[in-house]
Amino acid sequence: MLNPLATHAGARRLLTAAGAAPSVHNTQPWRFVVRHREYVELHADPGRRLKVADPRGRSLHISCGAALLNLRLALRVSGHRPVTWSVAPAGDGSPTLLAAVRPASAAPASAAECDLYEAITTRRTNRQPFTGRPVPRAVMDELSTAARMEGAELVLLDASASAVLLEEVAAAEEALARDRDYRAELARWTSGRSHRDGMPPYVQGPRPIGDRAPVRDLARLSGERARFEPHPRLAVVTTLGDGPADWLRAGQALQRLLLVATLHGVSASFLNQPLDLRDMRRHADPRHPGGHPQMIIRLGYGPAVPRAPRRPALELLGMA
Repeated sequence: MLNPLATHAGARRLLTAAGAAPSVHNTQPWRFVVRHREYVELHADPGRRLKVADPRGRSLHISCGAALLNLRLALRVSGHRPVTWSVAPAGDGSPTLLAAVRPASAAPASAAECDLYEAITTRRTNRQPFTGRPVPRAVMDELSTAARMEGAELVLLDASASAVLLEEVAAAEEALARDRDYRAELARWTSGRSHRDGMPPYVQGPRPIGDRAPVRDLARLSGERARFEPHPRLAVVTTLGDGPADWLRAGQALQRLLLVATLHGVSASFLNQPLDLRDMRRHADPRHPGGHPQMIIRLGYGPAVPRAPRRPALELLGMA
């Protein structure tokens, strides 16, 4: 099949898919360079890094990993096999370079791969209250398999572990709310004053009622309030290591499992306050038996929600 990188239209289609990935506070901290119409480089966008909340760049790498998974799927449904290699930032003139992907000849994409690709446009981060309907065990097993396919694990928490984690989330939320620099940085991405994308009010969800709410309290200027599900279904994405390559792997695992969840009608949002606080304090991860925690996910069944704004594909694209 025709190499999709051979035309601007083909490249735009790939980057539109990549740019639909989830990212921390919808910062969309990525950009892409097409080299000689032969392969695509994934770069971090330093201007969109959260310097206060993400001093190690962990969340940035996870966000870029999610975009990389979408790019791989888009290449796959174009009839190609994505050959991917990660690139550790180095003093080679490209400190932002994270990975590169080259299309190789392959058989047509499977129906399952096409379904995942189609789910890219319908996946949403859902910060609304979920119903009490439990996610079936078979679906949770599929999500775990999806994470494992990308070299990560999805640790499913029982009710007791979830209650303990919610206490940690609430404590971290209080500590972050007292940090002036953190609040200012968050406001830049949620107020709409500094960026035309970010997290506008219509995707922030209502303010939670209660002390152990399973969402970030983003809508501080909104009068809308809601009571969330009392027993949220929580899971944690973990990796064996805790370096840039592991974070990029975690992002790909996260996006694959989110797309599988979307196909099953399962909604998701994130409770990463304890991980943000750990990063900001530059504390070493104690390495839990299940691996290094990279993302805390809330899963369930929620209402339809709008899509967060996206950067135009042409803004993401460079040619060389």
